[in-house]
Amino acid sequence: MTQRNMPVVSTITDLHETLALLTSQLHPDANHKEDLVFLKGVFSEKSLGYLMKVHDKLKQYEKQSPSPVLHSASCLAEDLTEELQDGPLEEDEKELLLLLSAPHLKAVLSAHDTVAQKSFDPVLPPLPDDVDDDLEEESVKIVRLVKNKEPLGATIRRDEVTGAVIVARIMRGGAADRSGLVHVGDELREVNGNLITHKRPDEISHMLSQSQGSITLKIIPAVVEEDKLKESRVYLRALFDYVPFEDRATPCQEAGLPFKRGDILQVVSQEDATWWQAKKVGDCNLRAALIPSTHFQERRLRYRLKTGSFPASISPKVTTYERAEQEDANVEAGLRRSFRLKKERQSSPGDPRTPDATHSDFLIYEEVTLYVPRHGEKPRLIVLLGSLGARISELKQKVIAENSRLYGLAVPHTTRPRKSHEREGVEYHFITKAAFEADIHSGKFIEYGEYKDNLYGTSLESIHRILDQNKMCLVDIQPEALHILRTPALKPFVVFVRPSVFDSERKSLSSCSSLHSVAITEHDIQDMRQSAEKIEQSFGHWMDYILVKEELLSAVAELHVLLDRVRLEPQWVPLSWVRT
Repeated sequence: MTQRNMPVVSTITDLHETLALLTSQLHPDANHKEDLVFLKGVFSEKSLGYLMKVHDKLKQYEKQSPSPVLHSASCLAEDLTEELQDGPLEEDEKELLLLLSAPHLKAVLSAHDTVAQKSFDPVLPPLPDDVDDDLEEESVKIVRLVKNKEPLGATIRRDEVTGAVIVARIMRGGAADRSGLVHVGDELREVNGNLITHKRPDEISHMLSQSQGSITLKIIPAVVEEDKLKESRVYLRALFDYVPFEDRATPCQEAGLPFKRGDILQVVSQEDATWWQAKKVGDCNLRAALIPSTHFQERRLRYRLKTGSFPASISPKVTTYERAEQEDANVEAGLRRSFRLKKERQSSPGDPRTPDATHSDFLIYEEVTLYVPRHGEKPRLIVLLGSLGARISELKQKVIAENSRLYGLAVPHTTRPRKSHEREGVEYHFITKAAFEADIHSGKFIEYGEYKDNLYGTSLESIHRILDQNKMCLVDIQPEALHILRTPALKPFVVFVRPSVFDSERKSLSSCSSLHSVAITEHDIQDMRQSAEKIEQSFGHWMDYILVKEELLSAVAELHVLLDRVRLEPQWVPLSWVRT
């Protein structure tokens, strides 16, 4: 740094003046240019200059030792306001009355009186004079917490033996947790000076939730053996919708975490076997909340299933829904065709199972982790599920045609005769019916069906052939085939494509028909809507993305963006797919 004569600063120089003088002497040289430019920028900030001026003003008042003229400016202002309101007013009197009625001036006068009376220090309630004999050797702790409209972040329970009110759990990130003064096992005696030993837990919870600002708690601390509150790193994909205010079993509805199927939850505490603490990934709220544990949710679903009160929004894993009508995968015969999956194929011992099927018979949670393909790994399989009218065949063919270097298509097998323009192994693998049936018995196909007396099927071998070329393989299948494809080797990313279906009042049928080569009736629209709803209800827990197709070009563009994200960005996948 270049040597320069620094200014002489006297003891009476104001701090903001000293800062200005120091800033003027910062002349960067070649050796320290970046550091000095940064320092000069910091010292030149207007906000810092304002703070220095405030500091200097406070110092001046400190030297003068000012004292308030009176201690009751608020009362004086109220008395004056009453006198002014009694009779006719001149203009200046009206202005004075308006000033005295302003809330900001009232607040300033109230703050003045508080300082003048030196009543700004917190006043804690005294300890009780008549302490019980069994409490003589117990330490009593007075805790003052400050919360706004947020929950306190703690739940309580009644001890079955002693009847004491005990802190059952502390929610991570809540007011109680942030204070560090309340712990699980603490006995709660008073809330804001009110004895609570004879109140019900729900009455106490209501009292705590309604309290705003400062809350004073009288607590007998628990004996803490060790700190067990270490945040876990367990991530779960929710496979059902949960609304705490509709759950009568929750210990505190305000402390519950609402979530939708597909949300990613970070479980931060599993100490309670019934109610876990969790946060939604991507939620800016840092406070943890309660979710039902897998064991508890499964136990009550089994009870509801046994008693016949099973909720319609939550269903067992095993589904039997089968679409009788689906669009032609090769757009050969209009909007609909009959394509029923065969059920004759029996599962063999080597067939893969869905990872979460080994844990529960119900859709509850699936443990997940972020996955990024490593160098040398095969690309992920892209599965397209389409409801009636989605026409996903043209969608996938358009995407592959625009970038055949990155994407490929699993070539299906068929027993129908080859057309003049078709090539073996390009549009189809053409085989005899006998060969096709032999492949069925050997378990070669992930799905197969019959259309116009011809057999069609997609083989696992054709999928691996594309993946081995380091290309993403796009395949459109019946949803039931997901049971076979959800394996660590394929890691399928499932995209559900459904048409944008409008009510007749919002969009004319003729406009909707423009998306298809045939006329669309009101009955067709109803069928499309029902098809989409049934697939989402039965297989929504396996869907990674829902693409609403309004028209082909926008759907192709959206799918391109999505596929780029799958290739390049981390995605949540079942933990069992990447566990070594």
